[in-house]
Amino acid sequence: MLFNTKYLRHEHITGFENYKYSSIDTSPLSNYVMHPFWNAVVKICPRNVAPNLLTLTGFLLTVANFVMLTVYDYYFVASSTSNKPAVPAIPRWVWLVAAINLFLSHTLDGIDGKQARRLGVSGPLGELFDHGLDSWTSFFIPITLFSVFGKLEYSIPSIRMFYCMWSVWMCFFLSHWEKYNTGLLFLPWGYDVSQLGILVLYLVTFFGDYTLWKFALYRAADGTPVITAGASFEILMWLGTLGTSLPMTLWNVYKSYRDGTGKGRSLGSSLLPLLSPAILLVITSLWVAFSPCDIINTDLRLFSFTIGAVFSNICCRLIVAQMTNNDVQALNKLLAPVALAAGVALLAPSTTPAEMAALWSLAVFVTIAHIHYGVCVVRQMCHHFNIPALTVKERTD
Repeated sequence: MLFNTKYLRHEHITGFENYKYSSIDTSPLSNYVMHPFWNAVVKICPRNVAPNLLTLTGFLLTVANFVMLTVYDYYFVASSTSNKPAVPAIPRWVWLVAAINLFLSHTLDGIDGKQARRLGVSGPLGELFDHGLDSWTSFFIPITLFSVFGKLEYSIPSIRMFYCMWSVWMCFFLSHWEKYNTGLLFLPWGYDVSQLGILVLYLVTFFGDYTLWKFALYRAADGTPVITAGASFEILMWLGTLGTSLPMTLWNVYKSYRDGTGKGRSLGSSLLPLLSPAILLVITSLWVAFSPCDIINTDLRLFSFTIGAVFSNICCRLIVAQMTNNDVQALNKLLAPVALAAGVALLAPSTTPAEMAALWSLAVFVTIAHIHYGVCVVRQMCHHFNIPALTVKERTD
């Protein structure tokens, strides 16, 4: 059968059987605002709605935002004044829909675990399902921000946006690498702050207009904008991801070794999960730097979507490893087709469509491969634990 591949080995299944969720959330916003709100919301959620269905619905709402803005602003130029009327502006109602979708997605992501505990169906499948989809959401949410500012005036170029995406991906990855070594998931403060910040951004753009963001906080002596609205958000993204998360992650990992409270892995084993994202970063950076067709400006959306799918797969395999207390796979298998596509692209003459054909082929392949991995893992866990994925199993007690 198509989805009967067994990605989980015996030691993974055994690890899931013994797994207990353990996390620390010290965010004042989360503890004093978001959790009380979610506690109230989950009480009105029907008891026959499965927690995983809430998770999946929230994820699909972020995908819907991505698809909607792909239709209206594929090349990230609609929110620019220098190309009017050739490229129409994004309809203002789009930003209201994007805000509603984001708010609902964030809320569903906040109540899925509470619904599981409410129904007495908490387990490793729910956490894996939640965090696995979150790893892909780390692409779908921030990429929509670029459509607010565009890539022309008062914004940042495509290459800087791409590496902003990398900062978000690595922030998500490092939180699970931290748990891989410490045994504790330290929930980052920046997640809820960023969600509310993006929500406000969408609402301001809806009630005002995208032209509100066409300003500079600082200009050079000749009047050239230096720190624009887009660049300001770029700075905030870096500060909120690697600027704050990375130091805390390194400190928590160091402290777990110092105090003997972590997993006590060897140095090589503890650093092993970083190998695949490091290789992916090198390959994609070389591709971007030497692309015959200037791929990052030619099709930033497709390129970043493709790399985001690969990165999500790397994260999912790390999540499985840390939840089951196993060593992670040294090299993710999707790195091979990425390297092949990059090789074809870099060797292709700039006058041929070979590079775009390689990118499209890679995008289709890695998307199918990643979805296949996710579906098969969920099916395998459902079969082993004798539980449904998207419905509530009737209790016999």
